[in-house]
Amino acid sequence: MGKSLSLDIRERVVALVDEGLSCHEAARRLRISAASAVWIMQRRKRTGGVKPAPQGRPRLSKLDAVSGWLKLRVEAEPDITMPELAEELAAAHGLRATPAMLSRHLIHRLGFTYKKIPDRDGAIAQTGPCRQVRVAAPADAENAP
Repeated sequence: MGKSLSLDIRERVVALVDEGLSCHEAARRLRISAASAVWIMQRRKRTGGVKPAPQGRPRLSKLDAVSGWLKLRVEAEPDITMPELAEELAAAHGLRATPAMLSRHLIHRLGFTYKKIPDRDGAIAQTGPCRQVRVAAPADAENAP
């Protein structure tokens, strides 16, 4: 994305045009494109100022409307999974969101952190079939899963 012309140059274009020069002559004198000078003058006529418009797309999300509900829900049950949260969101508000969308919203908008579980000491990891094989295998076993 290109960079906007500085406010100083924009004001100098307006000043030169107000002195009687055309947009093309003002552009040539300031060494900018003629189209830029024309756009600056059109902006001044339309808005009354020459400040550049914000660039990029607006960062809006359909989850912004339910941010408060999401925050309360996650604080009430911190270990809720994203698919479970997506189901509850659909049931409570009729709003469909993917687990990835929910995760990004919670991390980037609401300030939650992503908590990694390095060795999975939870109940599922303790009772799973691979865990039982690892625990039952002798320490010198080469092909233990």
